[in-house]
Amino acid sequence: MQPHRQIKATELLERLSEGENLNLIDVREVIEYHTYNIGGDNIPLSSLERKLNGLTYNKTDEIIVICKVGLRSETAQAILEQHGYSNVRNLRGGLIAVQKLK
Repeated sequence: MQPHRQIKATELLERLSEGENLNLIDVREVIEYHTYNIGGDNIPLSSLERKLNGLTYNKTDEIIVICKVGLRSETAQAILEQHGYSNVRNLRGGLIAVQKLK
């Protein structure tokens, strides 16, 4: 299995500030997402496997998975990779890391 690829909060914020259209999946629960988010699709980890068939991403698209600290998104990354998604990146340190930079 390939080592888990990550993206640093600095790179993510830089790409977002440049207006890049990124495929973000926030795997926190709905209430967490509505409290604070940086955009993207909110698909809670608890329902990710059930919703895989409804995803509109290509299996080779870069997908960045995010959560509060990077643990749930690491699990989501593994689930997506097990289902054939080959370019999934986990936000290192999660949204806590993003908030520290703002």
